[in-house]
Amino acid sequence: MALEVGSIVEGTVSGIAKFGAFVELPENKVGLVHISEVANEYVSDVAQYLKVKDTVKVKVISIDAKGKIALSVKQAQPKTEEKKEARFPKKEGSEHRFQRKEGFEGRAPLHEAPRMTERRPFAGGYRSQRHEAPASFEDKLNRFLKDSDERLLDLKRNVESKRGGRGGRHSD
Repeated sequence: MALEVGSIVEGTVSGIAKFGAFVELPENKVGLVHISEVANEYVSDVAQYLKVKDTVKVKVISIDAKGKIALSVKQAQPKTEEKKEARFPKKEGSEHRFQRKEGFEGRAPLHEAPRMTERRPFAGGYRSQRHEAPASFEDKLNRFLKDSDERLLDLKRNVESKRGGRGGRHSD
């Protein structure tokens, strides 16, 4: 029987390397199981999972033009559907993660985000800015132009103060 891509065959581990394991297949062919195809979990050492002369079922992933055969142990195993709920069971009462505490009667409901003040850096120091409702494109553009003009003015003042005033070079 000729090896075909996608077929599952049995083979014997003939060698172990840092990057994977060599498996001897029927018809005296040898294929490589890359370290990433050894198990469904992270594998740092192939020797922890496979030993020389172990008999393993492997799936043929690819056969290139030179005859190199790529194999997979993890793809040859039957798929186990593991549901998310089985791995992370719900705790009782976890449906209501956020509850209103006493003393917050006059405040906004939890689903409304409070307005926050953010400190943003600019050339002259820090500036506080309140988050408001989403602005239109024109408002954003005007704010950007205003901020960039202020930054350029601050930069220009800083450079001129280091030069010594309005003039460029002074001749003595």
